[in-house]
Amino acid sequence: MSDASDRLTRALSLLERLEPGAPERVQGNLNAFHQDAAELVLGYAFADIVGRDGIDLKTREMLTVAMLAAMGTAQGQLEFHMRAAMNTGVSREEIVEIVLQASVYAGVPASMNAITAAKKAFEAVEKSGP
Repeated sequence: MSDASDRLTRALSLLERLEPGAPERVQGNLNAFHQDAAELVLGYAFADIVGRDGIDLKTREMLTVAMLAAMGTAQGQLEFHMRAAMNTGVSREEIVEIVLQASVYAGVPASMNAITAAKKAFEAVEKSGP
């Protein structure tokens, strides 16, 4: 196995921990764009950065939710990472607190977008069961 395919394998494994079934969906979407996209995007994001030691996965997901909420422009990724955060042990109440704090530092419009994302993420997690 080459370094590149090992990197993608590690990325997909971490993505599966965040949300079961996500690797196939995300990799398929990226592969439909370009044959190198999954390796480049997922390898960098999940194998090289998110998979690093130093910060546990739950904390990384809380940080990711806060940053995406503050951006206010990445609704799909925000919803995904809210679900992923809950899959790593972040409570619904902690997500609410992150979104409320975003209203102070990122503004009410970004917080309103995050509230919409949180409602969708909460609904999806409730539907998927325990």
